[in-house]
Parts: sequence; structure tokens; C-alpha cells
Amino acid sequence: MSNPPSRTRTRTRTPHPLPASGFSLVEVLVAAMVLIVAAAGVAQLLAVGLRATQSGRETTSTGALASQKIEQLRSLTWTYDAAGAPHSDTYTDLSRDPPAPGGRGLDLSPPGTLDRDVAGYVDYLDARGRWIGAGPDPPTGAIFVRRWAVQTLDDDPQDSRVLIVRAAVVTEDRAAIGAGVPRRQLPRDTVLVSLETRQRGVSW
Repeated sequence: MSNPPSRTRTRTRTPHPLPASGFSLVEVLVAAMVLIVAAAGVAQLLAVGLRATQSGRETTSTGALASQKIEQLRSLTWTYDAAGAPHSDTYTDLSRDPPAPGGRGLDLSPPGTLDRDVAGYVDYLDARGRWIGAGPDPPTGAIFVRRWAVQTLDDDPQDSRVLIVRAAVVTEDRAAIGAGVPRRQLPRDTVLVSLETRQRGVSW
């Protein structure tokens, strides 16, 4: 009688789970928070840079516009005629574009023309520096405002004129006027001063 075949037991091994590849939820959340914080910082830097660029552009514009107005004032007649009599422009309105009769030219301005809107001593311009109006209130589209004053030197009241021009950003200007008169100087304001001296046969 033959022996029964032996049975071999095979043991099956349960494979251990491999470590999960990729990121856990916590890691994803942490990474997202880091990205959000970094993005916020970059956005703030961009905002600061844009504001600085805009401020610089507006300061450059007020400088150019003030220079333009001071040159208009300097171009007005302020001399002696051939007979030796004073010859002065006291009639041009520089608040218009182009300048027109009906103003006071280089006649002395009333007090406070640099701090508030006085007819004949204020005009408004758009973002490109183009004249768009004058008067007590900014017209639609006004970005810049210019005011000017014509004063004299106490030592030479007959033959001297001190020309002062202030150019400003309209929004800042209105706020400064609302805060009180005299109006305070603002960072983007440009103020230019020129002295005109009348000499015989010469217009400075």
C-alpha cells in the first residue's frame, strides 16, 4: 500500500501597503497659504510701484504746465515805448485758450489768487495738459489746475512784477482748499516764480 502524497502548505503573504506618494492635505494647505502670502506681498509691491509711477508722472505734468503758464505771463508786454512812457499789457485774459482780451494782463492781481479760484487767474487742464476751461468749479475731465498771481516789489512798484504760478492735481487741490485758506503746499504741486523788470526799450 503506497503512502499518500504529502501536502505542502503554502503561506500567502499580505503585501504591506507602500507609502503613499504625493502630498497630504495638510501639505497642500500649507503650500497654498505660502503662495497666497507671497502673492499678496507681490500685489502690494506692484500697487506701491504703480502709485509711485503715477505720482511721478503727475509731478512732471504740473511742472510742465506751470512752466507753460509762467512763459505766457512773461510774454506779455512790459516795457517802455519809444517816447519813454510805460507800455504794459493790462488787458489780456490768460485764463482762456488762446489768450484773449478782457483780462487784466500784468495788472496787479487781487489777494488770494493762488489759494482759491479767482476769475482771470485760474484755468483747468485734462490728463494730456490740454486747456478745457476756467471758472470757479473744475469742468468735467479736469485733472490739473493752474492759478497765478501778479505782484510787485516794494522797492520798485512801478517797474517790477513778480509772477507766481501754482499747478496742482485737481482732486488734491480741492481737498486742500476745503481744509482752509491759505491753501497748504502739496507734494505734487509745482510753484514757479519769475521777476519781470521793465527797462527802457527792453522786455525781460
